[in-house]
Amino acid sequence: MSGHKEKETITKKKLINEISLRKGVHPNEVRIVVQSFLDCVTQYLKAGDRLEFRDFGVFEVVTRKKKVGRNPKNAAVPILIPERKAVKFTPGKNMKSLIEASDSQEAQVESVV
Repeated sequence: MSGHKEKETITKKKLINEISLRKGVHPNEVRIVVQSFLDCVTQYLKAGDRLEFRDFGVFEVVTRKKKVGRNPKNAAVPILIPERKAVKFTPGKNMKSLIEASDSQEAQVESVV
């Protein structure tokens, strides 16, 4: 082990429990708020709206152009990948700098170990 925390998948349940502990609010109340937030985000994105959270980031729906792909098992056969919509997340300045700072701290720790 190189001395840093292993990456972990944070589920909605884990997030709800963390918020509940930090704020002293019952998990059921937090669950209602978190689910309402996710429902609203989904509804706005489905309608094609752009969601901007200052210092956090921007969620928006983009259209991915159709393209030709390749099957790795049979590269000679082209596969047409149709145009599709996708959700794009662009991190805000504050989030970007926090993530970059954590990356450089991990790199420093790993270089010392």
